[in-house]
Parts: sequence; C-alpha cells; structure tokens
Amino acid sequence: AAESFNHKKFFEMVGLKKKSPEDVKKVFHILDKDRSGFIEEEELKFVLKGFTPEGRDLSDKETKALLAAGDKDGDGKIGADEFATLVAES
Repeated sequence: AAESFNHKKFFEMVGLKKKSPEDVKKVFHILDKDRSGFIEEEELKFVLKGFTPEGRDLSDKETKALLAAGDKDGDGKIGADEFATLVAES
C-alpha cells in the first residue's frame, strides 16, 4: 500500500539483515543501476523492484525518507558503506 514502506521491516522481511557483508554489497550493486558507486534518489524509488518484479515504486515521500535514513554524510546519495550501515541499523 502507498506510504506503507518501512525500510527496517523491509530489510528484515527480505532477510537482508542476516546476510553477510559481501551479500549486502552485492545487493547494493544490484540497486546501483547506473554503476555510479552510489544509490541516488531516482534509483531508490525502484528499490522494491530490485527484490521482486511485482514490487511497486516508492512514493516521493517514502523515497526521501529512505534517502534521509541512509545518507549519513549529507551528499544526497547512499554509498556502499552507508547502505551497509542502513541495513545493519534496521
């Protein structure tokens, strides 16, 4: 349902929290569609589709909340280390 996305519950539900650091990095690279080394806001919108083709797009509000939770250095994108921290904190 729209506006129901919770990254902590989601990472737990897909088992990401229990994955090894190497596996978390692999997931990061899958989500980093443009291979920039960062997950930008535009890529975050499609995070659910990275796990299931039937996944919906996140709303702008959900995308911004996820970006805010993961972007520790305030550069407007999530790097691999920030992604690993985001998963670990969930």
